[in-house]
Amino acid sequence: MAKKGLKYVAAIIVITLLAWNSVYFKKLNEVKASAVKQFNAVAYARNYLNTQLLPAAGNAPDIDKLLSQLKNNPDSAFKSYAHALDIGNIRFFMASGRGVVTSADENDVYLLTPNKQQVKIATEYIFGNALRDAPGIIGVNDFTNTTDLNNVSAEVNKIIRTEMVSSFKNKIKKGSQIAFAGAFELNQAHINLSDIEIMPVSLKITN
Repeated sequence: MAKKGLKYVAAIIVITLLAWNSVYFKKLNEVKASAVKQFNAVAYARNYLNTQLLPAAGNAPDIDKLLSQLKNNPDSAFKSYAHALDIGNIRFFMASGRGVVTSADENDVYLLTPNKQQVKIATEYIFGNALRDAPGIIGVNDFTNTTDLNNVSAEVNKIIRTEMVSSFKNKIKKGSQIAFAGAFELNQAHINLSDIEIMPVSLKITN
């Protein structure tokens, strides 16, 4: 009986040691950190620009036709082309077109379209949510918090400003013919078509 009892005791000790070695502890904050994948706003913005924003810009309505519709039938224009993530009067539009450079300063390039519309394209202060919201592709529920959502706007604007606009600014001059696509905002309650500033998605000198 003594030997049998010793065997039971030894077996219990072995099982206890195996069970103890299979259990480990981690700090709660380490568990939480590993459970939540860090959002990469730079990678998201790059992918959004290449796979969604640029294709949307390629299908954007002509600026002359859009401005005419906004002037003559604004309700229809807002219903057909405007997008926004927030509730309110600020809405965003995509637009594309061509124009001749009439002037340029450190902040903007001014174009005259075929229909003699004056168009201002931002080349310095590219900011806000127009490039993020105008295509109507991104939704609030795509993100777990507003910080990530806002960081996408910041990163897209940064890519456009540093990689596309900076080189473009050094080449333009009065009389240059430009093909462009971009986004702009309007206040639906107080429509002002005389001071539209387009945040560019693409800019190309065609002459």
